[in-house]
Amino acid sequence: MTKENEFTTYAGRVGERADPASEALKDYLVLDLTRVRSGPTCVRQLADWGADVIKVEAPVDGAELGGPRAGPDFQNLHRNKRSLTLNLKSEAGRKIFRQLADKADVIVENFRPDVKKRLGIDYDTLSKTNSKLIYASISGFGQDGPLSKRPGFDQIAQGMGGLMSITGAPGEGPMRVGIPIADLCAGLFAAQGVMIALLERAHSGKGQWIQTSLLQAQLFMLDFQAARYLMDGDIAKQAGNNHPTSIPTGVFATSDGYMNIAVAGEEIWVRFANEMGRVDWVNDPRYKTNANRSPNREMLNAEINEITRTNTTAYWVEKLNAGGVPAGEINNIGEAFDSAQVKHLGLAQPVSSHERGETQLVGQPIKMSRTPSQISAPPPLAGGNADDILSALGYSLEEIENLRQIGAI
Repeated sequence: MTKENEFTTYAGRVGERADPASEALKDYLVLDLTRVRSGPTCVRQLADWGADVIKVEAPVDGAELGGPRAGPDFQNLHRNKRSLTLNLKSEAGRKIFRQLADKADVIVENFRPDVKKRLGIDYDTLSKTNSKLIYASISGFGQDGPLSKRPGFDQIAQGMGGLMSITGAPGEGPMRVGIPIADLCAGLFAAQGVMIALLERAHSGKGQWIQTSLLQAQLFMLDFQAARYLMDGDIAKQAGNNHPTSIPTGVFATSDGYMNIAVAGEEIWVRFANEMGRVDWVNDPRYKTNANRSPNREMLNAEINEITRTNTTAYWVEKLNAGGVPAGEINNIGEAFDSAQVKHLGLAQPVSSHERGETQLVGQPIKMSRTPSQISAPPPLAGGNADDILSALGYSLEEIENLRQIGAI
């Protein structure tokens, strides 16, 4: 790497912070301008892997648009961060933000596209004085184009992106997914974009503007259903709990509830027929191949249900897995977190919250052998790190108090 392309990171460049959540990103400073869910999901990834994240908030009573700070949603999205309140509508507030932006590696925002330009905190403006800045923008529908000014909302994107048309039982109308999947995926893709840009900057020495949206994320997550349309013109329909191509794969009744069975491929089909005591299915012309089973799916499912109803979920899950056929329980959320495997994986992690005391949050689903992630700090109090951050920028205690008096922080 040539001298002019070297980039020096600034650990501790704006005051002291708690031990980083991970060693992986500890040298990077991130300014978090995000609200609600998609943006905070992105920044949570950076904070959980050790970045020094300063959450920039409006100087109000501590309320967050997505819910109160003590609520599970806020607590889970905003751990491992510091907080500075800034009134970005005031010149004094914007001045402080520009000072921070000149030191930052990354800025993440999910304003509507025109807001950042109106405030003068857009990428083109800030990159003039910080050419190494990586600026990530998440919107509902894109930064430009005919729908760019529409307000974005997860369920709207689920509908417009095709997901609701393939979710739910046939004939029952469109159905949203039970999590805000467009928000979450847009945030994860934005975080991935930031990581890619950081890797590229190590060679070029230059930052760049990263853009994604709920609509883009939702369409990408259609995955093979999108590919089937683009390549074959096949428009998928609702299939309920039935897998669209692997048969029989779906939900089946047991004597004490329901279970999932996944029969993918002819080898597993033969194993399944044996475990069900129906070896005759293997050579039955209605069921012999997946192509045969497809038009006869409902008939086959009815026969399977007659058998699975004769015993418990636990019995069938154990029997089928032992026979090499994928099968599993259908847990509620409490049962999922109480399962031995989830406890072993350590997804629920302890934290001492300012608002709630000792509690638990959802940890990262990635294990790293040398630089693991942890929840090292609870969500910050609104503006709780202002004195330390502003002092590091050169403001005196008297100046900081004056900024509070005029409503700039």
